[in-house]
Amino acid sequence: FWIMAGKVKWVTDIEKSVLINNFEKRGWIQVAENEDWNFYWMSVQTIRNVFSVETGYRLSDDQIVNHFPNHYELTRKDLMVKNIKRYRKELEKEGSPLAEKDENGKYIYLDFVPVTFMLPADYNLFVEEFRKNPSSTWIMKPCGKAQGKGIFLINKLSQIKKWSRDSKTSSFVSQSSKEAYVISLYINNPLLIGGKKFDLRLYVLVSTYRPLRCYMYKLGFCRFCTVKYTPSTSELDNMFVHLTNVAIQKHGDDYNHIHGGKWTVSNLRLYLESTRGKEVTNKLFDEIHWIIVQSLKAVAPVMNNDKHCFECYGYDIIIDDKLKPWLIEVNASPSLTSSTANDRILKYNLINDTLNIAVPNGEIPDCKWNKSPPKEVLGNYEVLYDEEMAQSDGADRSRSGQSTGVKGNRARDSGKPVLTTWK
Repeated sequence: FWIMAGKVKWVTDIEKSVLINNFEKRGWIQVAENEDWNFYWMSVQTIRNVFSVETGYRLSDDQIVNHFPNHYELTRKDLMVKNIKRYRKELEKEGSPLAEKDENGKYIYLDFVPVTFMLPADYNLFVEEFRKNPSSTWIMKPCGKAQGKGIFLINKLSQIKKWSRDSKTSSFVSQSSKEAYVISLYINNPLLIGGKKFDLRLYVLVSTYRPLRCYMYKLGFCRFCTVKYTPSTSELDNMFVHLTNVAIQKHGDDYNHIHGGKWTVSNLRLYLESTRGKEVTNKLFDEIHWIIVQSLKAVAPVMNNDKHCFECYGYDIIIDDKLKPWLIEVNASPSLTSSTANDRILKYNLINDTLNIAVPNGEIPDCKWNKSPPKEVLGNYEVLYDEEMAQSDGADRSRSGQSTGVKGNRARDSGKPVLTTWK
């Protein structure tokens, strides 16, 4: 049988042609079946147990799971930032132009995550940064939670101290009794549409990290807040203004259950092309794709590239009013719950296309295959980056310092990106 890991809420929302049965068995959810084997959907915890030394479990060649054993190197908020910082330093040591800085010491090309510190470990560093700009707003997030849980905004150091007392931690030095948080500089100038803040949820499929091969799903969407945005400090506690998570917004009085506060990425493209121009819009999406590839390259060296694994990540990107994209976080188990009719169609297609790439032609899974499916099975996926192909073409120059890579060389055809191996 073939195994897939992730959230399980969507089980009752998917069409019966895909989901034959819905049952739990040792933490697995059966999602489909073929003549010779079953497809299963596993939780992240079950994946952890599968790869645990204590269980002694070993996957056979016909078993494939959709989480890498240490996926959290990218999907935990603190580890993602840590790995990106390490990646920057490595590129600096190599003398790569990708690590070039401006006169203020800021990265020109690799400045795609907000300034971030870990708490309680980096408390003193955070205070030093905060005092440089005491009017700034910061956002605090627990490292291991999702769906907007535990997130709040602060603009005074006293709020941090109150948080520390409330969580019964007497000192910022000791971490043993305290849940780790990240604190990031809040993007207080987000691009607004209709006066409302939004972010992008994009799906990226990684079939292998070494060599890196990843696919971008073309049917991502925007998630809008239900309340108009204001940077006013009086609204810092109003999460309907600041957090785009559907798990938060669906409880708001103004939540629309028909469209779910969502826009397709294609609609966003049309909007931006009409208001900002096609060239600027293409550049924005090129930069978003480039950020995603760089984040994957940042974790590739530390990722346990088990041959049984692949992964479909949910990327959260925020665009500011200067049309600069920022990577906020990466989700290991992006929600596949359908909140609207369009959502249901999108996520049905996402699962279907992911299965077709993971197991081409519906054949019995084989972890030893080269993980390079034919183009006709990609569906709504497109190749985002293929390290093997790039190296064979002599195009992968981001490490050797011959290309800065921000602009890339994406060919244009009626304004649409085509398959490419840009850096």
